[in-house]
Amino acid sequence: MQNRVTQLFGIKYPIIQAGMIWASGWHLASAVSNAGGLGLIGAGSMYPDVLREHIQKCKAATNKPFGVNVPLLYPAINELIEIIIEEKVSIVFTSAGNPKIWTSTLKKEGIIVVHVVSSSKFAQKAEEAGCDAVVAEGFEAGGHNGREETTTLVLIPLVRNTVKIPVIAAGGIATGRQMFASMVLGASGVQVGSRFVASNEASAHLNFKEKIIGLGEGDTMLSLKQLTPVRLIKNSFFEEIKKAEENCASIEELTTILGRARAKKGMFEGDLQNGELEIGQVSALINEIKPAAEIVKEIWTEFELTQNKPLI
Repeated sequence: MQNRVTQLFGIKYPIIQAGMIWASGWHLASAVSNAGGLGLIGAGSMYPDVLREHIQKCKAATNKPFGVNVPLLYPAINELIEIIIEEKVSIVFTSAGNPKIWTSTLKKEGIIVVHVVSSSKFAQKAEEAGCDAVVAEGFEAGGHNGREETTTLVLIPLVRNTVKIPVIAAGGIATGRQMFASMVLGASGVQVGSRFVASNEASAHLNFKEKIIGLGEGDTMLSLKQLTPVRLIKNSFFEEIKKAEENCASIEELTTILGRARAKKGMFEGDLQNGELEIGQVSALINEIKPAAEIVKEIWTEFELTQNKPLI
């Protein structure tokens, strides 16, 4: 398939693997890229020297395009950007911050820049900043979410009507049918997160992966809205936060409960009760851990079947 997204990135399928913290290392990114999609290394959970190592290992594992996702609020953002430029990464996805700060710097180096947005307002700002595309991520998504709580099916056409650059849909997408629906609404590709966490190559702990494939409807909920909204699996940590919020806890109190490395404890170290477990609503549709290449093939095959199937 050739469209604006496949041409922009030089990939076979318009399927992008999200750069998720504690899950998206070089092993997963290279596997997705080798399968015809676009793999992303998630720099948000990496020290600068660790990011460099993952970039170099990804280069050795694939000759296909891959990129790096960089949360703009990362404390050592300057060091991450420097490494990305030094290692000649050709694609960068930015999130959680103002795209104006780094887009021009990256573009001067010939890097393709994509920014993740949660509203048409922020999509317009990303386009004005010079981004080559935007990821329109709906409320269903795992991890950190927009405060607007706009769902993906509403957000895609809103963003599509606002910007001229390519739109990549995200949030609640794990199947070819969902991909087809997103593209009918105006997306030129999809970014998939939760489905790839439950892959063999994801660096997330096996406990976390097995927890994901056992989830049902309503087992995740948006939390920590006073800090940074994040979708979490309901566990002991979630209940502690929920109780504190119901008791009108201050931002300082919530920050104390959150502490440090809570996401690492849950997703990377496998503490399913005390850790922060970030995953999307679409986890209710995920029931098997499998290789990333099979996931790409499965999504694309179902997309093509849906595309050729008569409407009911």
